[in-house]
Amino acid sequence: METSLQIDNLDRKILSLIMGNARIPYLEVARECSVSGAAIHQRIQRLTRLGVITGSEFKINPKKIGYFTCAYMGIFLDSASMYPEVVKKLKNIPEIVQCHYTTGNYSIFIKVYTKNNEDLKHVLVDKLQAISGIARTETFISLEESFSRQLPL
Repeated sequence: METSLQIDNLDRKILSLIMGNARIPYLEVARECSVSGAAIHQRIQRLTRLGVITGSEFKINPKKIGYFTCAYMGIFLDSASMYPEVVKKLKNIPEIVQCHYTTGNYSIFIKVYTKNNEDLKHVLVDKLQAISGIARTETFISLEESFSRQLPL
């Protein structure tokens, strides 16, 4: 299997262009890279096969669809062995948009979007704390996202 070490300068330029605009036409990428459209298509397929590109998506502004509260929660588990079962249940809560298995104080760290603080309380009390295996949680409300970005190439 190929590794990320086999990414050359052309791959990096392609990735940079499509990271800036996932809807950019392959022919425009080809012009920018001075290669054929077929070459770009093959490169993107290869990068996808390698797992370098894991998909494309539209970013939706949560506030524009009524989700005004962003919070992060540290989750303490009763036992580390509960992790797989707890994560399976967390996946069923649509307000949770990220979930990380972490070192440090928390076993799990999640990112949650809710309509408001009252909705956040509902998710916390009625959904999260009802999951067996969760000992307790610690919640941090985000006041503002200063920036969000992809890793540099």
